[in-house]
Amino acid sequence: MSDSMSMIDLAIIVIYMVGILLIGIWSVKGKAMTSDGYFLAGRGLNWVVIGAALFASNISTIHLVGLAASGYNEGLMWGNFEWLAGITLIFLGIFFAPFYFKSKISTLPEFMEKRYDTRSRTVLAIIAIMGALFVHIGMSMYAGAVVFETFLGIDVIWSIVIISVVTTLYTVLGGLKAVVVTETVQSVILILGATILTGYAIFALSDLGIDSLAALKERLKPGQLRVLHTSESLEEMGSKSGLTWYATMLGYPVLGIWYWCADQTIVQRVLGAKTQRDAQLGPLFAGFLKILPVFILVFPGVIAYVLFPDIIGDNADSALPVMINELLPVGLKGLMAATLLAALMSTIASALNSTSTLVAVDIVKRYKPSVTDAQQVKIGRYAAVVIMILAIAWSTQGDKFESIFEAVQQISVAFAPPVACVFLFGVFSRRGTGAGAFTTLICGLILGITSFCLDFEPISGYKYLTEGLGMPFMMQAWWLFVICTVIYFAVSYATPRSSQEVLEKYTWESPLSMLKGKITGFDDVRVISLILIACLVVLYTIFS
Repeated sequence: MSDSMSMIDLAIIVIYMVGILLIGIWSVKGKAMTSDGYFLAGRGLNWVVIGAALFASNISTIHLVGLAASGYNEGLMWGNFEWLAGITLIFLGIFFAPFYFKSKISTLPEFMEKRYDTRSRTVLAIIAIMGALFVHIGMSMYAGAVVFETFLGIDVIWSIVIISVVTTLYTVLGGLKAVVVTETVQSVILILGATILTGYAIFALSDLGIDSLAALKERLKPGQLRVLHTSESLEEMGSKSGLTWYATMLGYPVLGIWYWCADQTIVQRVLGAKTQRDAQLGPLFAGFLKILPVFILVFPGVIAYVLFPDIIGDNADSALPVMINELLPVGLKGLMAATLLAALMSTIASALNSTSTLVAVDIVKRYKPSVTDAQQVKIGRYAAVVIMILAIAWSTQGDKFESIFEAVQQISVAFAPPVACVFLFGVFSRRGTGAGAFTTLICGLILGITSFCLDFEPISGYKYLTEGLGMPFMMQAWWLFVICTVIYFAVSYATPRSSQEVLEKYTWESPLSMLKGKITGFDDVRVISLILIACLVVLYTIFS
């Protein structure tokens, strides 16, 4: 065990892991496990649980460690990934959720089949499984294991195995109900732990004579407290990220629509909603929660740049562990370690449940329609175990990347553009066809994987796009989306339209259709969306 971790802290960690396991199993105790119950929690989730689960499944250990590191290196500009999520969550709640709920789908590939054809369903299922395996589970496990090696002195491999066993147990046994119940608990722990650490960091500034925002700015890099940047301001700060304001505004919606509106791992919570209102309010609630990480995850990294530059040095990924070890007393270190566990386990659990659903519903059930309800649940459980084993193998390769957080974004660029394209235009355009969607998914995936390989030095030996063409990953996402859009409409206009019945069921008559109808009050989803947008406008005004 690490010298910085007491027996009290270790006891808190053990109690937390056992507690989460028992809560997950207890949440489904005595209930008959049908496929609907296992994969979609019996379609009985309310908006509070959905919103909290969306937040918890998103905030992984990569976020906790990576956002603090990004704040230390480059400041609040990485907060765009959090605040702009609110906009894409509005898209999920307002434009996508009504179709998902009304069609009573179990998976998003199933929606692809209803809107387009079976070919698109199969390709999307494969893309979704690849995304969960390579992004949600594998990299999260590695990031978590590295942090726990720092705290507990446990070897990375053993950390991965222990975390995997506990998470797999309650996910495999309890399905989505166990996942969302534990995620709701973990959201509270995550926010509480991060807020406490932020408070200790702010109070520690007074020891350096920093008692105002102006005094803090004097000790930071130029623009470290700004969210939006130009090429000149990035250069002044010494940043090579390429996250200019226009790259952010063009590239993020592509990643955001894929992640928040079209990724099974995330959207499965919405599919399990009790009512359409719950399906719509849940994402909006998550949008408000996503305001917090800039202040409790990114900002502490900025403070760490002032408090511990000599200890952290060039190893920005150590910013969070250093703050925990240097600032928190005995007991609270254990709570913060539990926070890291909450982030890690919720992400892995949600990805495991979604991939087991994809395998059982979109692959096995389709090719063997005679499979029984009980067999589907069993297949889903076996699939979760197999996927976890594959993810463990992949997670051991985490040290091959220079930056885990940025690596996750780059991997996402390989999957996001074609999926974002077919979903966005699938609900907003009545001209899109099955042939257009299938061709876009295949070509877009090939282009995405190719661009990733060209920019991944262990494979190509040089970053041909980022350094050769001066095209950072956010702009890669945008241009790949543009190419996918051209392919989508070129093929769609060259092939017969989808049937009028399909278009009536799964597309909006116009992008403004949702605005029609009488406003019922302040609890109307459109009003709540406007309040969320207003909050984001105020925040961007203040921090730009």
